[in-house]
Amino acid sequence: MDLTFVFPCLNEEETLAQCIRAVRKSLDAAGDSLTYEIVVADNGSTDRSREIAAEEGARLVPVPVRGYGAALRGGIEAAQGKYVMFADADATYLYEHALPLYEKGVEVDADMAIASRMTKDIEPGAMPFLHRHLGTPVLTGLINLFFRGKLSDCNSGFRCIKKESYEKWDIRSTGMEFASELLIKALKAKAKTVEIPSGLRKDAPGRQAHLRTWRDGMRHLLFILSERPQLFELSGLFLMVVATLLQVAAYVVGPTKFLGLNIFDLHSKILLLIAGVAGTQLYLFSCIMYLRGKHRSLGFTKKLITVDEGVLFFWLMANAAVHALVVAYIFVAWIQAGFGGLELTGLLMMFGHLLSVSGIIAIGLLGIHVFKKSERDM
Repeated sequence: MDLTFVFPCLNEEETLAQCIRAVRKSLDAAGDSLTYEIVVADNGSTDRSREIAAEEGARLVPVPVRGYGAALRGGIEAAQGKYVMFADADATYLYEHALPLYEKGVEVDADMAIASRMTKDIEPGAMPFLHRHLGTPVLTGLINLFFRGKLSDCNSGFRCIKKESYEKWDIRSTGMEFASELLIKALKAKAKTVEIPSGLRKDAPGRQAHLRTWRDGMRHLLFILSERPQLFELSGLFLMVVATLLQVAAYVVGPTKFLGLNIFDLHSKILLLIAGVAGTQLYLFSCIMYLRGKHRSLGFTKKLITVDEGVLFFWLMANAAVHALVVAYIFVAWIQAGFGGLELTGLLMMFGHLLSVSGIIAIGLLGIHVFKKSERDM
């Protein structure tokens, strides 16, 4: 079998037959030179989708695990073709481009060929404004930046892949982020990827889309970022260390003028505290992502993630003890001042900064250790 066309399906009785016929018409134009099958990966439809698939001569593959990615994974795994093409069964894609998409992939021996919606006509109302001008361009730009892609549409659901290549990429997503994972894993594997210009049609009137803009957009973004923990590790460490060193310098030097600017006064110290805490949180986020064990971290980070529980215990106790000493010092100073006003802002800002950074890391590592233990016990 040369090609398997997979439709992920969940209650698509209004448009499924139309989509199957359009794909068949396109692929039949190749004549005897192309052998293909059409698979409907049904995700638990309660309407007539299954009956329609059978009536239209498609092979039905039930997929019990819910989700767009789960349906596609089930369909692709059941595919008999050397190449697997897929598209949504909502009649929005230009299915007449099925044959050109396949031929382009074969012509250049691509591991993945994509029908880009962004490089040709998009019918008015076919794509929401935020998707067209914010969501898709931003996510595509991030993938291109982080993984050296040259794509125009990372969210296109109309693609053709080599099944042999797909099986090497270890795709695991069950939701809409499947589209991003497929691209990122392909790019990281240095797979050959090509695009053809396509477009998008407007949804059928009254049809309820499966896509949920903000939830699914966030899932795409989180997956993209999770594949680049080094970004958060290096930027977080830099921000945390530089802000902390400047905070100490601000306490030692005090308010001063630099290039005509007043620096190291209260407002500077507050901003440095915010920067230090933000850097620490970014760094901890990278530590959590490294738990997946798929990326190489700095040696320092690896040691920190695997720090002995005994060391972590004394770290937490020391942090709590210093907190108590600072509180006791303030209270004593307050008594000596007759419970009047105090001028300890500079000292408190420095200690507050150091204790915040140290405490956030310690508590974050505590959470990481609890998580690792629960994973081992499962």
